[in-house]
Amino acid sequence: MADSRSDPAPPAAMRADKWLWHARFFKTRGLASSVISGGHLRLNGDKVHKPAQSLRPGDVLTFAQGRRIRVVKVMALSDRRGPAPEAQALYEDMSPDVPPPPNPAYDGKGRPGGKDRRRAQAMDPSRLD
Repeated sequence: MADSRSDPAPPAAMRADKWLWHARFFKTRGLASSVISGGHLRLNGDKVHKPAQSLRPGDVLTFAQGRRIRVVKVMALSDRRGPAPEAQALYEDMSPDVPPPPNPAYDGKGRPGGKDRRRAQAMDPSRLD
């Protein structure tokens, strides 16, 4: 006898904070909510300020994650926060590939010394002095 209660179909729309948590971009749903509430999420190019904003497959999200800017296309919605391979199937990563800044003093010689760190600070383009 077949069970009439089969796996529920994924929803047609989902809250932005919940999807970011399910896709494992943030460790907690609260962190995802605070990023959205702070105005640091763009949905199809428009700023979003409400964690309850609905997402659908095909939407493009832009947000900061650590020091990276992530551009992600929503491919699917999920009904649970599953393992990483399952979470990676929820999106297509369209982020630009930005290589990490090189460490000018490290040439396989070990940890840089004080003189090397001062030289690297002097070359840092983000300094404002």
